[in-house]
Amino acid sequence: MNRLSLAFLITLGASSVLAQQPSPPPHTFAPPNLTQAGVRSMASACAMCHGTGGRAVPGSSVVALAGKPRGEIVQAMAQFRDAQRPATIMHQIAKGYTDAEVAALADYFSAQR
Repeated sequence: MNRLSLAFLITLGASSVLAQQPSPPPHTFAPPNLTQAGVRSMASACAMCHGTGGRAVPGSSVVALAGKPRGEIVQAMAQFRDAQRPATIMHQIAKGYTDAEVAALADYFSAQR
């Protein structure tokens, strides 16, 4: 058997083994990281628009999150996720967080001064 035929048979065998592997369920995400460091890491993603620690730049049209009541943050995120509150990009961002992550972020930002 020549080398090309052997390489073809090996590739064919490997691809059939890979084809038999179960695919992961759709929409599988990493589990939420609700440790103190994990929540700070999630909150850092908000800094681009809402400012470091949720303190928006004075005069900004973006809402400051620091010190905002926890319930208001949770409610706003639910409204964004359900497209019940006007926004430019928050509809898509809110869909990326679980309820537990939203609650953790709300706790974090409401504690900021």
